[in-house]
Amino acid sequence: MIFWILVAVMTAVVAAILLYPLLRGAKAADDSRAGEAAVYRDQLRELERDLAGGLISADEAEYARAEVGRRLIAVSNTPATVSGRKSGRHRLAEAFVLLLLPAMGLCLYVAMGRPDLPSQPLEARLANPGNDMAVLVAKAERHLAQNPDDGKGWDVLAPIYFSTMRVDDAEAAYRNAIRLLGPSAVRLDGLAETLMAKSGGVVTDDARQVLEQSLQLEQDNPRARFYLALGMEQVGKASEALSGFQALAKQSPVDAPWMPLVNEHIAKNGGTPATASAPAGPTQADVAAAEQMTAGDQQQMIKGMVESLDAKLAENPDDLEGWLRLVRSYAVLNDKDHAVGALKRGLAVFPAKSDKGMQLLALARELGIATEGLTE
Repeated sequence: MIFWILVAVMTAVVAAILLYPLLRGAKAADDSRAGEAAVYRDQLRELERDLAGGLISADEAEYARAEVGRRLIAVSNTPATVSGRKSGRHRLAEAFVLLLLPAMGLCLYVAMGRPDLPSQPLEARLANPGNDMAVLVAKAERHLAQNPDDGKGWDVLAPIYFSTMRVDDAEAAYRNAIRLLGPSAVRLDGLAETLMAKSGGVVTDDARQVLEQSLQLEQDNPRARFYLALGMEQVGKASEALSGFQALAKQSPVDAPWMPLVNEHIAKNGGTPATASAPAGPTQADVAAAEQMTAGDQQQMIKGMVESLDAKLAENPDDLEGWLRLVRSYAVLNDKDHAVGALKRGLAVFPAKSDKGMQLLALARELGIATEGLTE
């Protein structure tokens, strides 16, 4: 009730402020016209006195009386004509301010607001954030302000910062996570991507050093290999870039979701996509057929490849790289349900508290996949 009383008072105050110039302008105009009419009446009386005293002739008095009378009539008619039109416009403006503006505001609030939601102080919202990402981030930031050595907190927050393009905060979070928890391929790749985002997509020297460190920890890391080859391409070292992309293509499954992009860069640097040396790679005819496909057909082909990887993991589940690729592939396809399902199946093979399980969870957090209830 207090809230609505305050809203009503604020509406009345705003309306009064908006109406004041209109009311003041109308009153000033009325006062001006009344003053002019009084002056003309005084002039008529003065003419009568001059005529009676013999100061002017009857003809002169008649002419002057007619001129003053004409002006007096003009002033007297103004309120009924011009002023009437102006007051009509004023009344429309007053109606807009008093009726339409509050009505529009109420309609917008009903359509976009949450009148059924009880007000909550910040502490209550932080205690029960629900699915509100902004509140979740604020809660994590408050926790880390009080516990700056909580490496897991920084590890969770870093990819969230990156996904919302808070790249400076993301860099600081990744560096804190690496300092407190130690380097891992996932953390180093995330830091490298953050540094690249800050430089507009350029693989800088700092990013390259981070990627090389990631590759030392995980030699078959496709992200690190791709970005290192991209860095060579950006500085004009086409032959080295081609070697890097071809090496990535050779180590990757033919149905890996990143292969189309890798083949594009192979062609860009003078190579032949899907060469015969690539195990089980597509033939030239396959590549030509894929180029003729519609976007929908290409999407269906990619889905088929991902489903094939899923089937292989069902037969041979002890393949961490396969589970990482599967979860990422479903996320890239924007199929969150299958991504969560793949994550759960991967965690059934590699428990959440194991090193491999932690890699799966870290990837899920990076991709924005909810991991609540999966860490036990």
